[in-house]
Amino acid sequence: MADFFEIDFLGVETKKSGDAIAIRYEQAGTTTIHVVDAGYTASGESLRDLINKYYGNPGFINRVIATHNDGDHSRGLVAILESFEVGELWMLRPWEYAEELIDQFTTYSSVAHLRGELRRAYANLAALEDIALKKGIPIYEPFQGAQIGAFRVMAPTRERFLKLVLTSNKTPPSVIESSALDQLLKTLTEKAKTVVALFQAAWGGEAFPAEDTSDENEMSVVQYAELNGQKILLTADTGRGGLREVIEYAPYVGLALPGIDKFQVPHHGGRRNVNSDLLDAIVGPILPAPQQTGHFQAYISSAKEDEDHPRKVVQRALIHRGANLHMTEGRNIRTSGGAAPTRPDYTPLVPAAYPDSYEKV
Repeated sequence: MADFFEIDFLGVETKKSGDAIAIRYEQAGTTTIHVVDAGYTASGESLRDLINKYYGNPGFINRVIATHNDGDHSRGLVAILESFEVGELWMLRPWEYAEELIDQFTTYSSVAHLRGELRRAYANLAALEDIALKKGIPIYEPFQGAQIGAFRVMAPTRERFLKLVLTSNKTPPSVIESSALDQLLKTLTEKAKTVVALFQAAWGGEAFPAEDTSDENEMSVVQYAELNGQKILLTADTGRGGLREVIEYAPYVGLALPGIDKFQVPHHGGRRNVNSDLLDAIVGPILPAPQQTGHFQAYISSAKEDEDHPRKVVQRALIHRGANLHMTEGRNIRTSGGAAPTRPDYTPLVPAAYPDSYEKV
């Protein structure tokens, strides 16, 4: 059989968006199933059912990747690990680095104590570890450079990940130089960001806030693969730091940027995860005028009821650069190359319309 791939972005439909992605591909006669996150508990069960229905009721999944701890990505993976035999689990477990990090804490003298606190802080990942250990599933570290089947990890680097663990809000509150005031200011800033106003703008107008996304989002595992001549970038919730690592590392894996064909937009279309310069570097510069048909595909996992995602400035920025933009919004999206024709119970994808306004910075 000829090589092929298919990627399913599950519609995670709650009041908050989530990521749940199943991938099946064939290379040189070998078929692989590759799962990246599974949203919340219910969406994990839905992703399980999708895999059984469309991937031939496989029983075995080659690789599962938990991109980071957030429940809208990792919680549903419990259903995947419990329902299938799994060859490999890839995730970054902060408690595994307790011995390296303990000198950065003022009150912990026991590595075991710190490890336990970190494990409690990152409870979603710890639950996956428990299942993996019980079922004998090997766990691997997806740091930059790791090869996960056809996919290469582009971010995070090990060094940046450990720094993010120290500065994360989830880390036990005893890191050197942390303070209650710092936390209070950060919380107030986060609340202020939820209030936005829109203003009209002509083609090409876009402005992104100076504030970056959270440290927890920046821990996300970013993956790249070229399948059937299509360059695919899966970003999870990574932020600007992660995207900079992608750009810097791209030459080492033979990836010439800009030039991504299928781009998963970070963090459900969050405006603090990207900016104009990063999008220029990854998918290309702003086009002089609207195009009838885009030259690459962009996908946003976003729920209809999520009032905060996706941001209109992100939608505009992608369309400015020639994207055919698709959002889940309560439906499953399938994209493929060399695979079977469109499934009879799926409707053809129609690119999202161009917003004529966007959020003030």
